[in-house]
Amino acid sequence: MFRRHKPSAPEHKKDFAVHGAMLPGPQNDMRSFFNLSQLVLCAGQFRSPPTLRHSKITYFEVEILDAQSKRQICVVDKVPPSSTLLDVKHKFHKACPQWNPSRIGLRLERNGPYLKDSVSIQSLAVSSIITLYFTDLGQQVSWTTVCCMEDTAGICPAPLSTGEASAGVLCPMVFLTEYSGPLLIYLLFYIRLSSIYAEEENMESFRHPVVHLACFCHCLHYVRHLLETLFVHKISGGHTPLKNMIKGCAFYWGFTSWIAYYVNHPRYTPPSFGNRQVIFAALAFLMCEAGNHFINVALVQQNNSGNKTSFPSPTYNPFTWLFTLVSCPNYTYEIGSWISFTVMTQTLPVGVFAFLMAIQMALWAQKKHKLYLKKYNMGVLRKTAMIPFIF
Repeated sequence: MFRRHKPSAPEHKKDFAVHGAMLPGPQNDMRSFFNLSQLVLCAGQFRSPPTLRHSKITYFEVEILDAQSKRQICVVDKVPPSSTLLDVKHKFHKACPQWNPSRIGLRLERNGPYLKDSVSIQSLAVSSIITLYFTDLGQQVSWTTVCCMEDTAGICPAPLSTGEASAGVLCPMVFLTEYSGPLLIYLLFYIRLSSIYAEEENMESFRHPVVHLACFCHCLHYVRHLLETLFVHKISGGHTPLKNMIKGCAFYWGFTSWIAYYVNHPRYTPPSFGNRQVIFAALAFLMCEAGNHFINVALVQQNNSGNKTSFPSPTYNPFTWLFTLVSCPNYTYEIGSWISFTVMTQTLPVGVFAFLMAIQMALWAQKKHKLYLKKYNMGVLRKTAMIPFIF
């Protein structure tokens, strides 16, 4: 009998390799996938997701000093970076209850500008300790009462920021007080109360038509301001010092009394050039009043549209074309109204009032013009602040 010859080990390996090369396609694919899987697994284990570590929150310490004596009043500690200056004022009020947050004025420097309540504490920090200087702003009164204005008319104790609308319906008590006062005071002088003028002069004197026209124009001016305050402008829910409100009312009410006394006096003499001067000035007054109104509406519409990247441009309304020449056409029209009223009545009190108003509005217009140049980059347009080609 013959025995089957067993192949040697090398031959066995060779034979296995030959047979392995002849395996069907699907088995070969499975072997390749298996080898690839082994290679990936041998390369290393998959990294587990990093565990979230709670980062330490750096708290700030706000040191509040008296602006006059540099004496430390209090230290507000553990102030989070997300806090605003208003939050610091509330904590300051808790430490010193005698000062309400509305009357707290805080500055980085003793003679620097007051910081806004919306300023972030983190933006003020150079180190973990922030030093602020405190000034008592005095008794404050709210712009609003519970019952909507960038000061586009120019007659207010302090101009407000553009387009700053408040939540809800608000009644601007400060402005209504200032505007309603001149309206009522002028009417009291117009009816010539016996307690103001002598009764004998009231019965004998004849009123020139310019007296009636002046009363109509003066009332129209302040009625427009009242209506725009209620239905056009919008204001924030901030505060203004009570002394500013008292100053504003004293200025406008006092000048109105002085103007109304002379214009409605029984011995008042009409303008030098008669009806031509009166009619020309009255038409100019009405045009300025209309222009002021349309500028205010254009500013509000621009704010409501949300397009705050460009300066308000003129529309189809010819009264808004003044935007191409000046940055604050509302002040231009306001001054034009009082100059026209001065020419129409030809009285010294109106002229003095118009002159003082022009100075105040020129200061406001110049300040706003500089802000517009930075915000809207209007340097290439070569606009002036209030008076075309001059100022």
